[in-house]
Amino acid sequence: MQCGRRRSRRVGDMTSFVGGNVGSWRVLRVDPVIGVPLAWISRLEVTEGQAQPPPGTWVLRGVTAFDRYVTPAERSLLEARQEILGRQSATSAALIPIRKSAAWWDLPPDERRAIFEERSHHIRTGIEYLPAVARRLYHSRELGEPFDFLTWFEYFPDHAAAFEELVERLRSTEEWRYVEREVDVRLAWDPPIPATARVPR
Repeated sequence: MQCGRRRSRRVGDMTSFVGGNVGSWRVLRVDPVIGVPLAWISRLEVTEGQAQPPPGTWVLRGVTAFDRYVTPAERSLLEARQEILGRQSATSAALIPIRKSAAWWDLPPDERRAIFEERSHHIRTGIEYLPAVARRLYHSRELGEPFDFLTWFEYFPDHAAAFEELVERLRSTEEWRYVEREVDVRLAWDPPIPATARVPR
């Protein structure tokens, strides 16, 4: 499998995360961190673009977009260190959907930026864990979905402790006080056909 770095992805591409009984990702746990939980599932399938998602217990949709609150310099640094998704040995993953409170969205954009980075250091913290943890953010709020954002992470099993540390640090910040719903879905790559190749993206 190709393990080269960054592969371009168009802004606005739709991705569906389908939780149910079929899928290439085996579910290890579905933890309600805060707010209403998601129903338990045993498998997760990720479909992109125009691909028809399989039926499932629940479906979460999001689109890639230019990250809110990220400056051009920060975006360049992220792109320079970020790894692609689909690395052959990155067989651990997490889907963490998040919804923030009305109080967050009522703040002016410059204040949200100040909480997000100047005081909570969200971007700076995430960069510390690159390239070990590959990530992608999907925007869902504008689609009328139950969550505002879907965060997807892939990492080598050997980096599981580092990923736990990253999540713990982000949840201890001022920004996280505005989260009113979050679910943590942990996964392992385990396709029904073992020889299934992963597709870099």
